[in-house]
Amino acid sequence: MTHTNTATAVRRAAHLGLTAATALLLAAAAPATARSFPGDDHLYLMVTTGDGRSSDTRGTLLLCDPPQGHGRAVEACTQLDAVDGHIDALPLADVYCPMLYAPVTVQARGQWDGRPVEYRQTFSNGCVMRARTGAVFVLDG
Repeated sequence: MTHTNTATAVRRAAHLGLTAATALLLAAAAPATARSFPGDDHLYLMVTTGDGRSSDTRGTLLLCDPPQGHGRAVEACTQLDAVDGHIDALPLADVYCPMLYAPVTVQARGQWDGRPVEYRQTFSNGCVMRARTGAVFVLDG
């Protein structure tokens, strides 16, 4: 193979590689951009119980038009509607919680009424978490 043929072969391979890479990127991006959620109000919810040494994480997708994907979706969506999706604005429940340290970390990521939602908070225990966030992070139905 001469220098000219080698250079041509390298250019073709690079072009094919770039074309293949572009096609793969577009194919990977297409499902994410094509995916839509009914009503667009959706939150990916995660609850991690325990500390960094030992923990259990559960998660679900909460959809609110119609409410689904969560054991208490109707209640959680109603509570979120009342505060326009601002989890930190949910009213504090009038309950007494034990002074027990059993940490629970919650996370929510998604969209509410067209704006992005990012929320992360660690509570001293599940009772405090439920008192502060209502039904939103109660994933056990």
